[in-house]
Amino acid sequence: MKTILIIDDEEKLRHLLSRIISLEGYEVQESATIKAGLKKLESADFDVVLSDVKLPDGTGVDLVKEIKSKYPFIEVILMTAYGNIPDGIQAMKNGAFDYLTKGDDNNKIIPLLARAVEKVALQKRVISLEQQVTKKYSFESIVGKSKLIQQAIELSKKVAPTDTSVLLLGETGTGKEVFAQAIHNESLRKNKSFVAINCSAFGKDILESELFGYKAGAFTGANKDKKGLFEEANGGTIFLDELGEMSLELQAKLLRVLESGEFIKVGDTKSTKVNVRVVAATNRDLLKDCESGHFRSDLYYRLSVFQIMLPPLKERISDIEVLARHFLTTYTEKANKKIAGISKDYIEQLSLHHWPGNIRELKNVIERSVILHTEGELSIDSLPLEILQHTASADGKTISAFDLSSVEKLHIQKVFNYTKGNKTETARLLNIALTTLYRKLEEYKIS
Repeated sequence: MKTILIIDDEEKLRHLLSRIISLEGYEVQESATIKAGLKKLESADFDVVLSDVKLPDGTGVDLVKEIKSKYPFIEVILMTAYGNIPDGIQAMKNGAFDYLTKGDDNNKIIPLLARAVEKVALQKRVISLEQQVTKKYSFESIVGKSKLIQQAIELSKKVAPTDTSVLLLGETGTGKEVFAQAIHNESLRKNKSFVAINCSAFGKDILESELFGYKAGAFTGANKDKKGLFEEANGGTIFLDELGEMSLELQAKLLRVLESGEFIKVGDTKSTKVNVRVVAATNRDLLKDCESGHFRSDLYYRLSVFQIMLPPLKERISDIEVLARHFLTTYTEKANKKIAGISKDYIEQLSLHHWPGNIRELKNVIERSVILHTEGELSIDSLPLEILQHTASADGKTISAFDLSSVEKLHIQKVFNYTKGNKTETARLLNIALTTLYRKLEEYKIS
């Protein structure tokens, strides 16, 4: 229920207004002074304050300013027995929703309250959505407790408040855009635009137009000026995904933006200035590309002031279960399904997979399982055949999950890695004799 606070020292009028407003379905509280009204505001949530202008301990005009400074989402409507234009103007400047004359405007109070309450509800909705977006793209939204992912998060948190360019490295599907969004949202630019583009999705000419814009008449079909993404991101952050696919000509133009904050639009003769932070990402080895002449070394060193390596999922085995449960929650809500959980066998099978598609592939697997799910926990019956048939060996080669010796080799290798090569401890954990372990290590060429 929406709550209204009436502040007026005229008791009869205050009670009358309270009665009228209550009949419209609002909850109403009353105060006779500014001091008493402010005390109520401290102890309860209100949507609208309906206040007289002249009060025993001050003026409603000054009260508006105080309320809006402390409670910006509360709307204030002022009432006065005498229409006073200067007071009305000052009240509006101080943030009042509206200004009424008692007696003359009584029939306007209820419709005005409805509009004020609607504005408050809209403001609260916007704030709620902003908080959801901020949470979605914050570092807290990045799932995983493994050492490698936590190191990447800590590095990102340190560089986020700066204006330094960031280069995110890692395989496809490791969450580079999620990190770029989190870096932006933890920066001083968080209230400005975050613009993302995949450089591999466009040809050279189209990518240049998308990034830097063009002037009308620059080419056939350019009927009017177009802003590029660097202009759209002015004051904020631009995320250049798959940067290694950018042509050498565009790399030179990007270098100029990074060094001077200027670029020339397609078909233009004068420079455009912008203030944009660049976060770039690639799954390529840019140093090798520099050596082969496919990437400019000056751009590489300009961008790689701060590099962050995002680990592949195969190096985050301990995170697979928590990621799977996180995605399960997401997709059961979308599908409006109730699923009891995930079986132990299902998790074990996920842990055996090599995950060439990384987190993106895991998301797809969980979504598929949710769609196929009928009852109880998610079981291996809902896993794709490629997950069931093949897993990753310790050296990265593909093996069959149905081959007993392959599974045994993989398990021994994992335990051996866990004990950091301690053969006695490995044998104890495997519950086998030390001589048996030595034989198995030699047989499977594990070292």
